[in-house]
Amino acid sequence: MPRRPLPRLSMGAPLLAIGALLATSPASAEPRTSTIEECAACHGVDGIARDTEVPHLAGQNERYLYNQMMAFRSGKRQHKEMRYMARLMSAQEIAALAAYYAALPPR
Repeated sequence: MPRRPLPRLSMGAPLLAIGALLATSPASAEPRTSTIEECAACHGVDGIARDTEVPHLAGQNERYLYNQMMAFRSGKRQHKEMRYMARLMSAQEIAALAAYYAALPPR
């Protein structure tokens, strides 16, 4: 089956997508730390990891980031922490994160 390309977004679109991720949860639920903050704990808000064991994500290919997160989510790619994190995210959140980190300047 041929692969469909992810839609290309303008530089502002990833920020709008991340803004949607930062929206608060319903009043009946406990507020959840935003998705970007959870990722930034290891990978950095700027996409530059502070630990040598953690990969930098800034400027990485958007499709690659999306596919890897989906592989973690399905269990196809093994990593305990990443599987846990990816399973908590929707495909839309994963796509927004991929766009966000891909739009950052690489180191």
